[in-house]
Amino acid sequence: MYGSWVLVPINFLRFNFLSYGGDYYGTHKWHWYFTQGFSVMLFSFIPFSLAGIIKSKNWKFAGLIVWVLGVYSILGHKEFRQVSLKFVLPVLPISLIFSGYSLASLEEHGSSNGKRKESSHICNKRPSKKQLAVWFLLATNIPMALYMSLVHQRGTEDVMKYLSKEAVNNKVKSVIFLMPCHATPYYSALHRNLPMRFLDCTPSSEEKGIPDESDRFMMNPVDFAIDFAKNWSSPSHIVLFDSEEKQLRNFLLSQSFQEVRRFFHAHFKVDRDLQASVVVYAASGI
Repeated sequence: MYGSWVLVPINFLRFNFLSYGGDYYGTHKWHWYFTQGFSVMLFSFIPFSLAGIIKSKNWKFAGLIVWVLGVYSILGHKEFRQVSLKFVLPVLPISLIFSGYSLASLEEHGSSNGKRKESSHICNKRPSKKQLAVWFLLATNIPMALYMSLVHQRGTEDVMKYLSKEAVNNKVKSVIFLMPCHATPYYSALHRNLPMRFLDCTPSSEEKGIPDESDRFMMNPVDFAIDFAKNWSSPSHIVLFDSEEKQLRNFLLSQSFQEVRRFFHAHFKVDRDLQASVVVYAASGI
């Protein structure tokens, strides 16, 4: 297929460690996995995982977690996306095992020699430490799971659903995404064979240091859009985040585009400036 032998582990080392190609997709400080990335994955399980490590004294598995996080901390590329966090995902179950160990130990310590007197069991109405811990985990994780799954950064999904419905009615002829590359789903969500274009961010070790289209757009949206429009075949729809739409509104109006829909996206910023909503502009007459 490639015309030559391909060894994935070697390519991974070459791309991420030797050429730092992954840096094109976002970088953070060396301690990011410890202080943010992996900590967010564990969330409220952190104290239980730490307690489980201390109580079990299983330093081999604990050392494995630290070793994996340490190795991937060497890489410059780190971001709150599955592409980055999947590297450390294999040690998440180990951390949760430690959490389970600490929860189990709460039940053991809650009894005297493994038994409770029947009278105290009947009279004592207070929840056990284990029950409190379980309720705490449920109270913190269920709302967060619902929010992150159904609310946070949903605009890029909603806009593709909208474009797909509009395409069924033949109202979409072509789409340009003036936003960081890979910000939205693509043909897998549109389900129509229509011309679409997103800003290129192909990594290239030979051209490292030369901004790609996505970087140039984020650095100066107005100048990039003016230059970009010289070579486009005018699209029927343009999609962009509100943070850039504020700067490009006059340009878009001058090109006979008008806002047709705006979708909520996020309450707070993650890696970039706050992208509160996703805006759709359509050519006049569409």
